[in-house]
Amino acid sequence: MALTHGTCTDRFAAVREALAASLDDKDVGASVAVYVDGEPVVDLWGGYTDADRTTPWERDTLTPVWSTTKTMTALCVLMLADRGELDLHAPVATYWPEFAAAGKENVRVSHVLAHTAGLPRFVAPTTLEDLYDWPTVTSRLAAQAPAWEPGTEAGYHAVTQGYLLGEIVRRVTGRSLGAFLAEEVTGPLGADFHIGLAAEHDHRVAPIIPPPSSPPRGGPRPNPEIQGGTANTTTWRRAEIPAANGHGNARSVAAVQSVLACGGAARGVRLLSEKGCERVLEEQFDGTDNVLRVPMRYGMGYGLNGGQLPNPRTCFWGGWGGSMVLVDLDARMTVAYVPNQMIDEGVGDDRAFTILAGAYEGLSA
Repeated sequence: MALTHGTCTDRFAAVREALAASLDDKDVGASVAVYVDGEPVVDLWGGYTDADRTTPWERDTLTPVWSTTKTMTALCVLMLADRGELDLHAPVATYWPEFAAAGKENVRVSHVLAHTAGLPRFVAPTTLEDLYDWPTVTSRLAAQAPAWEPGTEAGYHAVTQGYLLGEIVRRVTGRSLGAFLAEEVTGPLGADFHIGLAAEHDHRVAPIIPPPSSPPRGGPRPNPEIQGGTANTTTWRRAEIPAANGHGNARSVAAVQSVLACGGAARGVRLLSEKGCERVLEEQFDGTDNVLRVPMRYGMGYGLNGGQLPNPRTCFWGGWGGSMVLVDLDARMTVAYVPNQMIDEGVGDDRAFTILAGAYEGLSA
């Protein structure tokens, strides 16, 4: 069985076993963390940072987490709402006047959080280089007409959601999303998570290992086309793409999201009120997502339990290729899994599921 490193209480031994089994099977390198009542009960890592399996995954290894980043961005918006600096049901144009163009005057902040804003992809031709230029992409979205009546349908805003929420945060606070996250969230918590990775951290990054036939991302008509290996470029790392280019590990993801699981405070740091945390569970959509083509329940920035999880007050999201975070407000538990080996869409990727099953087994022990 593969060797794992770190700490794991006896109660959660099933999580260690699940990680070891995954490293013996589909994973190259990965980290797993479980926090209960805001404290780590599992903090494990193992495997390698490279496809040739020559460099061990270390305690402070970082890797791109793709759309698991969205939970960090949503948390920042929830914090501003909790402080009274932002109304989740106000029109986006309240904070970003130019956004009212092309029939978007009634698009609310909550629509953006729930992927119902009607801007799931860029309509104008967009390049990867455009994604690295904040004014270019935000002005493009401000000028774009919605693809449906906002609030009536959901369609996963895979890349656009982060720019939309990030610009709202910038208009409200005067700071970029990455700066707000660092100063107000990860800094106080001591969490090693970054949106916009500084060069000083490059030596700790485990490059993403794309699957053999990595499907491009960007929607049914990719615009721009994003390949798995894009995450390994310097330009991608340095940019702020708040829906998709966060870098971290399971410990840092779980450490941040444990605040949401514990009524707004963890390890002596309070980021939200208990009422502010509850807002994540306000259902905004329940039906078939017209981009993902699967049934989804969306709350305020997170997916909600559709009956497949043990506790009703549970939210989650995951990233392209396998990363995942789950926040169980009933159990005050947070589970995160961050691998560097991507698995093809459409192939049964049960890695995160086995980790979650182990966590719930430990919870019930």
